[in-house]
Formats: sequence, C-alpha cells, structure tokens
Amino acid sequence: MREVFQQELREVQDGLVEIAGLVAESIDKATRAFNESDVSLAEEVIAEDPRIDQATVALDELAITILARQQPVARDLRIVVSALRVSASLERMGDMSTHIAQLARYRFPDKVVPKSLRSTFAEMGRLDVEIARKLAELLRNEDVKLAEEIRNEDDKIDALHLSVFDKVLGETWKGEAIDTVDATLASRYHERFADHAVSIAKKVQYLATGDWVPEQ
Repeated sequence: MREVFQQELREVQDGLVEIAGLVAESIDKATRAFNESDVSLAEEVIAEDPRIDQATVALDELAITILARQQPVARDLRIVVSALRVSASLERMGDMSTHIAQLARYRFPDKVVPKSLRSTFAEMGRLDVEIARKLAELLRNEDVKLAEEIRNEDDKIDALHLSVFDKVLGETWKGEAIDTVDATLASRYHERFADHAVSIAKKVQYLATGDWVPEQ
C-alpha cells in the first residue's frame, strides 16, 4: 500500500508539472499575441484554456481520492493539500493568459496599447514567461533558488505595473478612455499572473524547507 501511495504522490507532482508547462506555453503565446497583434496566436490561447481547466480538474480528483483512500498525515498530508491549492493557482494563471489573449483579439488589427507603453508591456510579458518557465522547473525539482528568482522577477513586474498607472494617470497621457481601460486591465492581468506564481513558489519552498515566507 505504501508503494501505491508513493506512486500516487508522484502522479500528483507530475500532474502539476504538466499543468505548469501548459501555463508557460499559454502565457508565451498570449504575450506574443498581445505585443504583436497576432490574432491567430490569441485564438490558440483561448481555445487551449479548457485543456488547462480539464487537467486541473483531473489532478484535483486524484488528490481528493488520495485523501479519502490513503488518509495521509504530516508531510504527506501537506503535499496533497498543497497540490490542491497549487492547481487552483495554476488554473487562474491560465485564466490570466486567456484574458491577455482576449484583449489582443478584441483590438485586432490594432495593437492593444499606445506606442508609449509597448516597451513596458513587452518587458512585463517577457518576465511573466520567464517566471512561468521557472515555476514549471521549480515544481519538477523543488530547487528553492528558483523560488527566490521568481519573487525577484515579480518585484520587477510590480514596479512596471505601477509605472503603467503613473503613465495613464499622468498629465501627459494622450490616450483615449478605451486606451486607459485596456492598459489598466492588461497591466493587472500581467501582475496577477506573477502573483499567483509567487504564491505557488512559497508553498513549494515551504514543503522543501519547512520555512514559510510571510506575505510582504
């Protein structure tokens, strides 16, 4: 029975890594669609989001089955419960990717934001993609150095997020109302994507070290 239980725990970890990979692919396509006004890529992201949702549901069902049948305790219990919470965050990260892609689709053939903000969003997108890839690797090998790198890159996204608000609320902003709304929403989606990654990184770090990183 113990061997079966350990195999099931490995299946949970493998499932999380698979979902994280799908999310990394999703945000890569979404940010390219957003920055390049590529409606085909945007449609791919939107069409593939149910795959992330379905994988999340399947993993949650496995975790719940383990809880009911194996009745894990101590660290094993924390692993299973954390998996449920991590999968929920990954699913929301997929949603953020989809929202970014939807903005690109709605504004096609125009770009979503004015030229003055495009370099900012290009950098936010690059950082989100990097975070997503590091998160998949973190879930695969529990390298806590990656958790720290994810938090550092999230700080950069937070700074860019604030700079977007400074821009659209500043006296020199020439964008129309729709530009302001689009920029605000897009910046929020990028920022929330990274926040969910940080939340996952903290849980993985806690499981690996026993040390909880408090909220800032």
